[in-house]
Amino acid sequence: MSKNVSVKKNIILSTLYQILTMIIPFITAPYISRVIGANGVGIYSYTLSIQTYFSMIAALGTVTYGAREIARNRDDEYKRSKIFWEIEILTIITSSICLILWMILIGLSDTYKIYYIILTMNLFNTMFDISWFYSGLEQFKYTVTQNSIFKILGVILLFIFVKKPSDLIIYMAIMSLTTLLGTMSMWIYLPKFLKKVKLKELKIIHHFKETLIYFIPTIATSIYTVLDKTLIGVITNNEKQNGFYEQATKIINMTKAITFTSLNTVLGARISYLFVEEKMDEIRKRIDASINYIFLMGFGIMFGLMGVANRFVPAFFGSGYDDVIGLIKILSPLVIIIGVSNCLGAQYYNPAGLRSKSAKFIIAGSCINLILNLCLIPKFGSYGAAVATIAAELVISILYLRYCDGFLTLKKICKFAWKKLVVGLTMFFIVCLLSNLTMFKNSMIVVIQVISGVLIYGIGLIVLKDEFTVAFLKNQILSRLKKRESN
Repeated sequence: MSKNVSVKKNIILSTLYQILTMIIPFITAPYISRVIGANGVGIYSYTLSIQTYFSMIAALGTVTYGAREIARNRDDEYKRSKIFWEIEILTIITSSICLILWMILIGLSDTYKIYYIILTMNLFNTMFDISWFYSGLEQFKYTVTQNSIFKILGVILLFIFVKKPSDLIIYMAIMSLTTLLGTMSMWIYLPKFLKKVKLKELKIIHHFKETLIYFIPTIATSIYTVLDKTLIGVITNNEKQNGFYEQATKIINMTKAITFTSLNTVLGARISYLFVEEKMDEIRKRIDASINYIFLMGFGIMFGLMGVANRFVPAFFGSGYDDVIGLIKILSPLVIIIGVSNCLGAQYYNPAGLRSKSAKFIIAGSCINLILNLCLIPKFGSYGAAVATIAAELVISILYLRYCDGFLTLKKICKFAWKKLVVGLTMFFIVCLLSNLTMFKNSMIVVIQVISGVLIYGIGLIVLKDEFTVAFLKNQILSRLKKRESN
């Protein structure tokens, strides 16, 4: 395996894929929210939250652990082949156990049984998901290409077959099946990267013990990423509340994807390799650049979402989704808060083999989230769940920062963030004023707000001479000039 894997190319590929995953909900969400309705969206959100627990148990911590182990051993073809089959066989065993338990749950269910049956495909997806292998090798073109093809296919099928509220079953089937097909298609390329390994040489127990270390924070994380939806459904017994929360978190997740997901997915694998090489200075530089980029995107998106929410929600989701406005405003800071913890987790704690240390922080945040959910949801519904999520993520990010051994400091955060914060606030107030325009429809007002916000934010950072923004623009201009000269 070549050591000269292009980080820039992988970031571009991963970013393009994240943009696609962001664009697709922008195309489908308005349609689904109107055709399926808040009740249907709520049913999907609730049943998926139940199924997700089984998928998490089936996967253990293999996604993160597997990518890390492959990255550390990618130059040894035999060793990486051996590790792949050990981890994949372990996943098949755990997934099979979870499938049996899932079937028992379906048999005991009185409501939503048909939806649970459809979601069974997601467990098979977990069983055969090998994206972690390609991530460890930094071969993102395979995961990006295959997943993109089947996501686009899913959109086409959705518009053809989903026409009314009763088509919720078809919608769920399309979502699950296209995801599974994308996963299975990745197996086609495996022979290019693996060599034969004798079955008797495989040792699974060692990996089982290691994945448990990664599994604990995964379960803890689920308390505030999945359990909130479950508790909203159980406590409020109101499918619409879950529908509102699902739509709000969908918007936040789309912005998270473009802010830091692709960046950390690529650099996590590369930094695992750099830790083996003990290139600490390079690791620090990459983390600094990543945090700067996350703040650049994060402050703009956070204040932008808060400013356009009043007009965006009715234009995007249609009537009957007013509660989503407040939820988006409450959840918007997650783009930055999770950005910090996600960056340190992917680029320091995981590559450095400190997953057990970070697990303690995640468990602390999860406990806070669970307590606040139980206290706030009965009175405030989905709004209570949103506040609990913010509190939990803030605690985790503070702990990540406090114990990261100086790879990121509060002083650096203030240095990187203050200009972006000032410009972001300025943009927010102007965008809010534009919300009062009455001569245009909501959709046109949102377009005006977004264009104005981007211009104000970009020009403001240049005027204040934000170092990262100016350096980024200079690099872009110089690279284009070099291309023209070479042509």
